[in-house]
Amino acid sequence: MIVYLKNNEINRKLWDGCMAASQTLKPYSYSWYLDIMAPGWEALIDDDYDSVFPVPARSRFGIKYIATPIFLQQLGAFSPDKSSEKSIDEFLDYMPEFYRLIDLCIGQPVYRKGYSITEKYNYELDLSLPYDALWNNFQTACKRNIEKSARRRIEFTDDITPHELVDLFMEVKEKFIKGIRPRDFQRLTKLMEFCIANNKGRITGVRDSGRRIVFGQFLIRTAGYINLFFGVNSLESRKRRINYFFVNELIKANASTDTILDFAGSSIPSIATFIESFGSERYPYYRIFRNTLPWPIRLLK
Repeated sequence: MIVYLKNNEINRKLWDGCMAASQTLKPYSYSWYLDIMAPGWEALIDDDYDSVFPVPARSRFGIKYIATPIFLQQLGAFSPDKSSEKSIDEFLDYMPEFYRLIDLCIGQPVYRKGYSITEKYNYELDLSLPYDALWNNFQTACKRNIEKSARRRIEFTDDITPHELVDLFMEVKEKFIKGIRPRDFQRLTKLMEFCIANNKGRITGVRDSGRRIVFGQFLIRTAGYINLFFGVNSLESRKRRINYFFVNELIKANASTDTILDFAGSSIPSIATFIESFGSERYPYYRIFRNTLPWPIRLLK
């Protein structure tokens, strides 16, 4: 039987046990991630945590709704026993009616009346092959950029703080951060601090001769999975092709292992081209949208 639970009613130990049993690789659905990036999240639970569905719920003007937070790519239905497609249908059948607006990205395809569905894409690379085989799948331009970068002296450092990485992002991406609020960056910083303190992630990057950061990358690592979660590429870094060099070194270090490298998705063509140049494969996920707000409130979205 599916039940709805408020945030303080969710058993984090049983929740994460379901995630582990479901062989969930992506970090987004674990309780520690949701607690930081979607505070107040709620859930639908089936058969005492045999299947679960995280709900990033919010409330505004007394109206409850669901919205995918910034820096959280996708959620969905999770179960070690049922197919994800079957689980998602069951959970949507039991979705409480008091969620008057649903704008959620999930990993399973959905075909339901009343929902608008938009397909989005994530990029992953299976690192189980030897490095030479992975290298052979790189595009020619990618190999050329790696070789150019390798001729320059690049030294990576792990002494970059979350605050420094966020500051660089705001400097480099100043024109492109509309819609990202200060609280979103605060949560991102808290997530990075948590992951570093609990050996779930790290920040690596490059400084120039004046100790200024020119490239930085935050990675989250779970069993068999590396997520290139949040990276910043400055003008100097782009000139030196540091991002190509970094990804190549990461692939080289983890080749011939049962590891998936998750580049995450991007709707920016230049970034998508960069990701695809390493031979990554594209996997769909889905934005589902339903608006049952009364008129004229529904026009505000």
